[in-house]
Amino acid sequence: MTEIRTEATTTPPTTSNGTFIRHFLEMVVAMTVGMVALAPLWELVFAGLGVEELFDRPDLSTLVMATNMTIGMTLWMRYRGHDWAAIGEMAAAMYVPFVILFIPFWAGAISGDVLVIAGHVLMLLCMVGVMLRRRTEYSTKHRRTRTR
Repeated sequence: MTEIRTEATTTPPTTSNGTFIRHFLEMVVAMTVGMVALAPLWELVFAGLGVEELFDRPDLSTLVMATNMTIGMTLWMRYRGHDWAAIGEMAAAMYVPFVILFIPFWAGAISGDVLVIAGHVLMLLCMVGVMLRRRTEYSTKHRRTRTR
């Protein structure tokens, strides 16, 4: 009998550590842009409402900052073709560290500075964790825009 070989009709996407790292750096840049671009809008809104002193609260200011960063990151991830599930996981990675640190902050066990610094460090680590969970997605080249 003759052996019949069939070859795959599609080639699996190429994955690389460089693409993984580039994707992480792109998200950090998008988060920074979101944070810088949107902060003045929040300041205007809070000033317009007469509650600008709320920005002096580290817990509230970190939530606003995480929101600004999440908006920037979400826009970039959608542009790069990621689905809402991946974006939701990444958004959670950005908020959860701060929310967890609110407990020791509210208890007086850590300062506002520690909340801000530790929250950012943990946020970046959580983002890497989410990326490792979906390593193939973050290690393959993505189309620039989503297909409809």
